[in-house]
Amino acid sequence: MPLSHSSLQLPPLSLYIHVPWCVRKCPYCDFNSHQADEFLPEQDYVVALLEDLKRDAHWVQGRQIESIFIGGGTPSMLSVQAYEDLFAGLKQQLNFADNIEITMEANPGTFEAEKFKGYRQLGINRLSIGIQSFQDEQLKNLGRIHSAQEAIAAVQMAVDAGFDNFNLDLMHGLPGQDLELALSDLRQAIALKPTHLSWYQLTIEPNTEYFKYPPKLPQDETLWDIQEAGQALLSEHGFQQYEISAYAQKDRQARHNINYWQFGDYLGIGAGAHGKITLPGENRILRTNKTRLPKDYLNTAKIKSVNISEIETEDRDLEFFMNALRLYQGTPFSLFEQRTGLSIEHCQTKMAKAIEAGLLEAGDQIKTTAKGQLFLNELLEKFL
Repeated sequence: MPLSHSSLQLPPLSLYIHVPWCVRKCPYCDFNSHQADEFLPEQDYVVALLEDLKRDAHWVQGRQIESIFIGGGTPSMLSVQAYEDLFAGLKQQLNFADNIEITMEANPGTFEAEKFKGYRQLGINRLSIGIQSFQDEQLKNLGRIHSAQEAIAAVQMAVDAGFDNFNLDLMHGLPGQDLELALSDLRQAIALKPTHLSWYQLTIEPNTEYFKYPPKLPQDETLWDIQEAGQALLSEHGFQQYEISAYAQKDRQARHNINYWQFGDYLGIGAGAHGKITLPGENRILRTNKTRLPKDYLNTAKIKSVNISEIETEDRDLEFFMNALRLYQGTPFSLFEQRTGLSIEHCQTKMAKAIEAGLLEAGDQIKTTAKGQLFLNELLEKFL
């Protein structure tokens, strides 16, 4: 059956900046992160980032930048001066929205109060703090370089520096963790009054130390008990679950992530950074992927090598649903049509099968049922 087309529209635009260095690589981490040498080439990296952005400038297409996310690695390893130079260069090339959300990932092991105040004064207005656990033994097992007390102190430093919007990253399903230990971590996190919590289950990913030497994880029954009790505890304290592992206080959802899950556009600069770009005039949607290794990224001859792939028209519905179905509040049919250039009629048969299986709600939007949230992979298979 031929694809039924709608009008592909230009979506909001965000910017992702990748900082690839860490003090030490964690055994569970499959992100593009590399242990830093004693000398961090931060000034050279800032120059490379701005050159990278210059090459991508034609993809802005007149849009403002709605959000920026600085991820890693450990972005808080870079100095305030490095970010001052970076933001000065970004503002020469881009127009920031008046209410732009600028998030930086930071780990408690690299926190300094002076740095934090400096970051905040530069306009970074949201932090995502990688705590993972408040149990010292678990932190050691996870390869984290901070203690529970340092994590608590780091949050207070952030508040003192003027950050009134911050996320805490917390894992559950850790080796040897029972229900009470998991809830203890969650209670401590809630007590620190974050506006957002990313609470997710530890999974063993390929190309990690844990994949080579798997730790013994809790039984499925324990994992289920932790999930149920944790969600109830978060709800009780005003955290609304709006995505598989994202919980926010009222009006404090991560805007950058919502743009990503709603199939918006984002420029990706930095070693290994990914981007997504819509070209309505050409009826094309592209994905970009930058040089992965920091030493190659800093090599001016190699940085120009960008991997660009096109999302084929027949794959756009699946690509959209892989993101949008993670969101719990539902997605209007109109957004599907604007972001994919396809008519919703193209998906009606597939959606009907998902509704019949109890995975999607019937109505005027795309929304998972409670069952669909639990069996997301099964739901996505309906769109293959």
